[in-house]
Amino acid sequence: MDRRRNTDVIVETLDLEGKRVIDVGCGDGHLVRHMARRGASVLGVECSARQLAKARAGETVGAMDIIEGVGQALPAADASADIVVFFNSLHHVPAEHMETALAEAARVLVPGGTVYVSEPLAEGVFYRTCRPIDDEAEVRALAYRALGACPQLRMEREFTYLHTVVMRDYEAFRERIISANAEREAKFAAMDGEMRALFAANGTPTPDGMEFDQPMRVNLLRRA
Repeated sequence: MDRRRNTDVIVETLDLEGKRVIDVGCGDGHLVRHMARRGASVLGVECSARQLAKARAGETVGAMDIIEGVGQALPAADASADIVVFFNSLHHVPAEHMETALAEAARVLVPGGTVYVSEPLAEGVFYRTCRPIDDEAEVRALAYRALGACPQLRMEREFTYLHTVVMRDYEAFRERIISANAEREAKFAAMDGEMRALFAANGTPTPDGMEFDQPMRVNLLRRA
């Protein structure tokens, strides 16, 4: 499996210049800004108050906006986007709404528009490090199955690669995992010693912090 950076993969895969992009589950807005710097007009949609605050606190880059919303009811007009991105986010949509979220992506896309779905596989060192807090194997599998359930979207391509996750320290790791789901905070508190030991044992020390391998899968779907 080739080793690649998530941000490199998305700009190498998508033609972003001049495109209207919706980033569903945009988190702290890092990818919104990354795509805006490459000429896209980007709308970031986020439902977590914690993540929304982080996203809005960052600098404004080019044509970008951050709004509150959910994937299963996108706050965007029909045929208003060229690209919809689910980056590490489709598996966070409640299982009963995953197919609806993809139907919403199809609704807001122009004919011929692209859905870019990037998901971490339930394998690798980083997955195993996070698993005691929240084993996402089942929800990731459900997200993958949902990709074939939207008749308006046609699967065009699938590929995998190996991404290196870099965490400055244990506190940064803890904050990242909690930021995606605040309910994990109590688990971290209850398992503090175990998780610190797991972080130290599984990570590879580097000058920038601890590194962890995470296999990724990208699916590209086309709006009919």
